Amino acid sequence: MSTPLPYSPERLAQCADEIIVNVRELAERGWTPATSSNFSRRIDDAHVAITVSGRDKGRLTGPDIMVVDLDGQPVATSQKSSAETLLHTQLYKRYPEIGCVLHTHSLTQTVASRLYAGSGHVHLEGYELLKAFAGNTTHETSVDLPVLPNSQDMHTLAAQVDCLLDQQCMWGYLIDGHGLYAWGRDMAEARRHLEAFEFLLGCELELRRLQR
Repeated sequence: MSTPLPYSPERLAQCADEIIVNVRELAERGWTPATSSNFSRRIDDAHVAITVSGRDKGRLTGPDIMVVDLDGQPVATSQKSSAETLLHTQLYKRYPEIGCVLHTHSLTQTVASRLYAGSGHVHLEGYELLKAFAGNTTHETSVDLPVLPNSQDMHTLAAQVDCLLDQQCMWGYLIDGHGLYAWGRDMAEARRHLEAFEFLLGCELELRRLQR
């Protein structure tokens, strides 16, 4: 008799299908080059569905989605998730309302991360699309998108994210030379935040180019 799984296989399948469909669309935009990027969806209070490391995100299938606990440890699998899994699970652990975390590597995100690394943030102000972020009701506001130094030490990077979360309301952050993390209550909200940041970063880069 097999040992029952500590999570619902039906819920895992639902999360995997949602990840596969949405990530395929992001890959078609060129936001997941090579085997980069990682994506996750909350299964329940203790488990997360997340992409397996090293897979082409534009060709994901069911076996390319695995389960980890909120400490980032694999559950009932020998597969390996991304080294950045901790950056996903720290958000799920801290905020029970978060249901989805998306990490992409678009050209716009990566270039912006290099240009604004010195200041430590990208200041976004006056844009109508700032209303895309949950809780914002007016364009007459500003958002500082943090830019963190890249590091292979995920515990250090996660600690830096925690410090920022203690200080400000956040919907995402950039990592220098790397890409963007964005999250939300579900896949739809996380994608809205991701796409809003992509558009706004593109606006800032275009403004810099025109002002030269």
